[in-house]
Amino acid sequence: MASKVLRLLTVDQKQQRVDDSEQCLAMFTHNKSDLRRYMTMDEIWIHHFTPESKRSLSEWTAAGEPRPKAQQSAGKVIASVFCNAQFIDYLEKRKTINNNDYTALLHRLEAKLHHVTSQ
Repeated sequence: MASKVLRLLTVDQKQQRVDDSEQCLAMFTHNKSDLRRYMTMDEIWIHHFTPESKRSLSEWTAAGEPRPKAQQSAGKVIASVFCNAQFIDYLEKRKTINNNDYTALLHRLEAKLHHVTSQ
């Protein structure tokens, strides 16, 4: 069984997050209407699996009890979720995201936002 290694943020990365948050807070405090334009985004891995039965999907287990068995994951994809825009984008299977992918993602988001505002 492979062990998982948690990726911890460095002190500089933590400080950058604090600085960015303080800048956003100052902007919102100065002009409350900017809050409508602020967008949040996160990425999440979505794992595909096939349960042994439909019933096993709805079973709850107490701490320490064995979980319902499922077949090994059929794969996973990464989803970029833009909460305020109600936009989700999926990276192709077995593809590594890079700068060009992020640029293309932002262009798709821009097109989605343009489409929504023009209606």
